[in-house]
Amino acid sequence: MGPIELLHMSVFSQSFSPCGRFLAAGNNYGEIAVFSLSAALSPDATDASQKPVLTFSAHEGPVFSLLSTDMHLLSAGNGEISAWSWAELGKKNPKAVWTKRPEYKSSLEIPEINHMIINSRDNSLVVGGGDNNIHIMDMETGTFKSVLQGHTDYIHCLSLREREGEILSGAEDGAVRMWDWRMGRSVHCVEIYKYKECARPQYGKWISCLATDSDWMLCGGGPALSLWHLRSMSPTSIFSLSGSQREAVFHQDLIYAVGEGPHVSHCLLGGSVKAQIPCTPSSLNTLALNLGTTEHRVMTVAGSSNQIDVFTNFSYRAFSLSF
Repeated sequence: MGPIELLHMSVFSQSFSPCGRFLAAGNNYGEIAVFSLSAALSPDATDASQKPVLTFSAHEGPVFSLLSTDMHLLSAGNGEISAWSWAELGKKNPKAVWTKRPEYKSSLEIPEINHMIINSRDNSLVVGGGDNNIHIMDMETGTFKSVLQGHTDYIHCLSLREREGEILSGAEDGAVRMWDWRMGRSVHCVEIYKYKECARPQYGKWISCLATDSDWMLCGGGPALSLWHLRSMSPTSIFSLSGSQREAVFHQDLIYAVGEGPHVSHCLLGGSVKAQIPCTPSSLNTLALNLGTTEHRVMTVAGSSNQIDVFTNFSYRAFSLSF
């Protein structure tokens, strides 16, 4: 890859291996890079340890979403999802185990797949993207078994309320919808931008990030990042962060958020922004926490750069991996 391409690289997605020792990242050129966190975090780490152990071409367009299961790394691009064996990637053998396409109404346009989550309740893969619909694939058989329809514009983000068995989706139409996946229908729809405390018409109404933690939901995009109590369906905290937020997660008693701007915001549940930690990329797309193992416990953040920032202590950047 030439210097021009490196200059224009964006990292859209990332996922840790089930063992926690590897990080996979997907970029705007359809490539996936696999990094060894054990090598990069080792006391004997060199510059080479911060480079991928493997880089391969996965999709023709950008890799918008990555997700790990017990055995596979799932990647999504324009209209297709591929599965790669983590064991084979460890042996530097990137060969897709399978590639599936949701059944789209029109064969003319290939909708991008923006987000994937696993619903462990029925071992299904939930997929949202450019055709405004949610497609649900049975992981056992590999067949798409149902479609959830209701959004009027493309879906950016998905989340799952495990206990209730509810799927939540956020879209360009400004709505967060809650779905009963067993019944296959939308049970609730909240138009976030219609709440004046969340509305920011200058940024638009789309919802670009969504996270849930039992009875709580975080969402933002055009509207300000806000914390909602799902039983009362009302916003309890509004975070005064500039620009749109692209990913936000709950962690212990904090919220971490990234979006436009070169920093990770640490927010308190009450609404105040406690800290903004500087990052390498000027704008951020993705934040991931690797909490499965103590020795590889890191937060990784990436965006409009070929550099992926690694935080061992979540309050400052330790080093960067480079695509």
